[in-house]
Amino acid sequence: MLTFCNVDSQSPHLSKSSFKIVVIKDAQGVTAPWGKFKKVLQKAIAFRNCQFNNSIIRGLLLNMQNFPISPIEMITGFLRNRSLIITLIKREVVGRYRGSILGIFWSFINPIFMLGVFTFVFSVVFKARWSTGSESKTEFALVLFAGLIVFNLFAECINRAPSLILSNVNYVKKVVFPLEILPWVALGSALFHAVISLGVWLTAYAFLFGLPHATTLLLPLVFLPLVLLIMGMSWILSSLGVYLRDMSQFVGLLTTVLMFLSPIFYPASALPEAYRSYLLLNPLMPIIEQTRNILFWGVLPNMTMFGVYFLVAACIAWIGFAWFQKIRKGFADVL
Repeated sequence: MLTFCNVDSQSPHLSKSSFKIVVIKDAQGVTAPWGKFKKVLQKAIAFRNCQFNNSIIRGLLLNMQNFPISPIEMITGFLRNRSLIITLIKREVVGRYRGSILGIFWSFINPIFMLGVFTFVFSVVFKARWSTGSESKTEFALVLFAGLIVFNLFAECINRAPSLILSNVNYVKKVVFPLEILPWVALGSALFHAVISLGVWLTAYAFLFGLPHATTLLLPLVFLPLVLLIMGMSWILSSLGVYLRDMSQFVGLLTTVLMFLSPIFYPASALPEAYRSYLLLNPLMPIIEQTRNILFWGVLPNMTMFGVYFLVAACIAWIGFAWFQKIRKGFADVL
């Protein structure tokens, strides 16, 4: 049985100023679900001869609801909505190429074309070599491309984050939707393209150097802290993007600067010793270096660096999730 308290309406039209809800709870003191809440509220409005406005009622419900912020909820929320997340990822991947002649094959053509361009420019034109004494003309392109796979995954998610809520206004106003899964959907789409690029890289390596190293199997483990870091930053940026519309421009500029400050086009050892310690402040530096080590050089990851990076990334992910859950109540009012 639901307990309905303190309904006050003097006007025949429902508005935020004329309609006040203190609490709607069940017998155990738990906030009522949206379906039960809506039915009880409709009866109360009909009794007082008021018009029912769904968007206003949803706004009132959001203001009442307390969204959980625990680290366990961060994980269980993903598991609980995994089927919806997978469906939205498929729709986004297919929708990106809808209407084009080649369709999803563009996801294969783009990395192949870029790898060919990098090989020609850096190996033939600049005659660049990544390691001293190497005679390979394709080594630089493959090492560079491995770093770009990591950066492109990060940049695609972070650049989209400020507009995730703004581009899905209907999910905020019209329906009851788990908004916290939108960064998961963006990450899933970016991971799909990263896997395609990785497949192109492995094919090129097998053709030029032979079978890839067995350490390649550790790549998902190395990417785990990066996924947590991306999710934490995406939750923060997507919520801030609702209130600060300049976030998209700022983040785009920041990722461009970060690309040149990351060891993508040069090895970390190429920096002078005095500046090398500052490179550790770059969140992409550890993951880029470890990705290259396991893919190209066949070197096991540094577990000490991995452990520290994982703990920091996990903390950032939880802080971002908690921040998003705390301020999401105001999304409907701003939008």
